[in-house]
Amino acid sequence: MDEISAIELRRVALQEELDGGKTQKERNRLGQFGTPTLLASDMLAHARTLVPDDTPVRFLDPAIGTGSFYAALLRHFRAERIEVAVGIEVDPHYGNAARELWQGHGLKIELNDFTTMKPPVAARRFNLIISNPPYVRHHHMGVNEKGRLQAATTTASGIRMAGLTGLYCYFLGLAHAWLEDDGIAGWLIPSEFMDVNYGGPVKRYLLNKVQLLRVHRFDPKDLQFGDALVSSAVVWFRKRRAESGHQVELTYGGTLSRPTHSRLVSASALQNERKWTGLAKAGLKEPTEGFRLADFFSIKRGLATGDNGFFILSRAEIEQHELPIEFFKPILPGPRFLPSDVIESEANGVPKIERRQFILDCRLPEDKVREQFPKLWAYLKTGKSKVSDTYLCSRRNPWYSQETRPPAPFVCTYMGRGLSKREKPFRFILNRSQATAANVYLMLYPVPALAKALEAAPELARQIWEFLNSIPSETLLGEGRVYGGGLYKMEPKELANVPADAIAALLPTTERQPPKQREMFPKRAV
Repeated sequence: MDEISAIELRRVALQEELDGGKTQKERNRLGQFGTPTLLASDMLAHARTLVPDDTPVRFLDPAIGTGSFYAALLRHFRAERIEVAVGIEVDPHYGNAARELWQGHGLKIELNDFTTMKPPVAARRFNLIISNPPYVRHHHMGVNEKGRLQAATTTASGIRMAGLTGLYCYFLGLAHAWLEDDGIAGWLIPSEFMDVNYGGPVKRYLLNKVQLLRVHRFDPKDLQFGDALVSSAVVWFRKRRAESGHQVELTYGGTLSRPTHSRLVSASALQNERKWTGLAKAGLKEPTEGFRLADFFSIKRGLATGDNGFFILSRAEIEQHELPIEFFKPILPGPRFLPSDVIESEANGVPKIERRQFILDCRLPEDKVREQFPKLWAYLKTGKSKVSDTYLCSRRNPWYSQETRPPAPFVCTYMGRGLSKREKPFRFILNRSQATAANVYLMLYPVPALAKALEAAPELARQIWEFLNSIPSETLLGEGRVYGGGLYKMEPKELANVPADAIAALLPTTERQPPKQREMFPKRAV
């Protein structure tokens, strides 16, 4: 066994030992997920094809961890080519151990916060940056921290990141000032930036500030990190402006070196694409002028109570606490408790299902509840200390009231894993009851023209429901997004963009309205 392989074996064992010294919650909060050996090797093998053979390598990993990418660098680049190698690590738990491991092997590890460091002068910048930056979600960062990161990233790259941006996006933008002109960068990051709104500034950076070379998206069912349910991508670019006609390689599935799908797409075409995840497989979409679900429905997320266990009760629990039924309304249970996609109704509006649940929604102030409904007041007191201060409840007045979400005749599951001919990732449910729905569903409220048509011809509801369930999975997934492990998710605006010409064909001509004018992917100044 050669020396580098022996060190890599020790590094992997060290990584496992250090990870074991932290709880999963701690590592999730700090976004600490070590890069697997084979993936790191694959990335550096690809980097070697991008760096000219006669160029000395100045290597930087701003989130070095235990040094998986440096080990791969030594495996794929001759030692005499490596002019300098620097790793930055904010956590001494990993940084001190990595320093000891790599002592005498050419890697300088700095214990510091990369986001606060001053970039080097031009002569000391790096020509190869490879990193797996920390995947820290925005809600783990305070307002002041976000403001600092936004300002620093704007200064470094000329791009202001969105407020919901994760820490990994700031790393990418800040590193712009550390990379020399014509230098190469390879980033292992969550693929969600390709579809979500906060990914817009990242995509503008890749298309307008650098020459985007390649984006490889891994199959979401093929998790790259065994301890993180995140779908991953590798982004490659060169620090130079792209020339007119430049094409970007989009690959999907398999490995970086042997993808299952590959496609060249012009950078100018990517400017107009709202979502990138499906492009490697399906290519660019042809623009259409037809109807969308947004032309027929106002789509909203279901109720977010703040504490389902406290606010959603069964009839038996309501009777047990002797609570006044007038402050409860029926609510659909989770999708796994709905064996049928058609919910019939009792005469009183309660759904005809085995698991019947009701949501507490009282608008009376506390003094009125205490005076007029002592049993309800007694129940509210049991949750006041732990429920009233939660994020959602603390912003409602009174804290035990709910958002306004009347029953919707059509609801759609918000998440799903199925993707086969028999099982689709999303279910559309025809709701004939007066039950509202929680935020595991999207609620489809007919616009006035459709509501009028449904009132005149109630049988139309089933025809619309049948159409919704006939929408191909590929169409829905093309608008939605996917996470690690094959978890698919659909937001209201994404569902609203699904084609719906078939609904227009069901309506009387007098009730049809022309499709709304839409701007597919509005350009912003950079």
